[in-house]
Amino acid sequence: MEGMSTAGPDIHETLVARLISDQFPQWAALPIVAVSPQGWDNRTFRLGDELTVRLPSAEGYAHQIFKESRWLPFLATHLPVAVPMPIELGRPALGYPFAWSVNRWLDGEVLSRAPVADMAALATDLASFLVDLRAVPAEDDAPRPGPDTAHRGGSFAHYALEARTVLRSLGVESAVTDRVIDEALASQWAGRPVWFHGDVSVDNILVADGRLAGVLDFGCSGVGDPACDLVIAFTYFTDDTRPVFRQTVGLDDETWRRARGWALWKAAITLVDPNSPRARRTEQMQALAAVLRDLSGE
Repeated sequence: MEGMSTAGPDIHETLVARLISDQFPQWAALPIVAVSPQGWDNRTFRLGDELTVRLPSAEGYAHQIFKESRWLPFLATHLPVAVPMPIELGRPALGYPFAWSVNRWLDGEVLSRAPVADMAALATDLASFLVDLRAVPAEDDAPRPGPDTAHRGGSFAHYALEARTVLRSLGVESAVTDRVIDEALASQWAGRPVWFHGDVSVDNILVADGRLAGVLDFGCSGVGDPACDLVIAFTYFTDDTRPVFRQTVGLDDETWRRARGWALWKAAITLVDPNSPRARRTEQMQALAAVLRDLSGE
């Protein structure tokens, strides 16, 4: 599947404890617990009450640690919502082949596991965060779309053929899904390159009392087209609250059309992946239906 790396090292609490003891002995006595849910690109462990340890799961994701160590402190100074803050960079050792990081723990519950009473308020919070992210200065050496962003922020053309092929294999290809893809391909970002997150998903959004409290995992972030960050409009928000998100995020109709293409691709590859948890498959079935309803409502 596009964007997935081959199997990497076995990462567990014992390995993390050994790495911490070897390189950061000042924290060796702190308890280590795997967080839940775990991500695909990285494995994360809570270290005591105030820290986390983040380790790439395979070679294809190893560069993300360096990107986050370089750019998260910069982004944090421009954003009103908490983001991870790397404080130490670990080196490969003890059979683990990649660099890894120690970060500050962020309070909150991931959106996939948190009840939200006022979804419209959360839609406003998250869209406002994306507006603020786009306003962060795009430095000349900021990461650009390509393999290091999993092609987020670049042209949807990179994933269009995969989307069509997978939809055909699922038996849901139709004139309507073709239209979504064709419209996404016909559109392009005409503005200046802006910061995008690259994976705005329910497991990367922290909430507290139903309001946005933090945003995790900037491994796919960079500077380019922000359309990929709108996929959450279809994977999470309802027909009633999606317009709130769309209005607040303040992007044009062409960007929304590209976002529908990204959402369709994401739904397709999740549904065809036999390792996708049932909850994620259900979420993406709902997203697929939401994309098609959104198109028909134009």
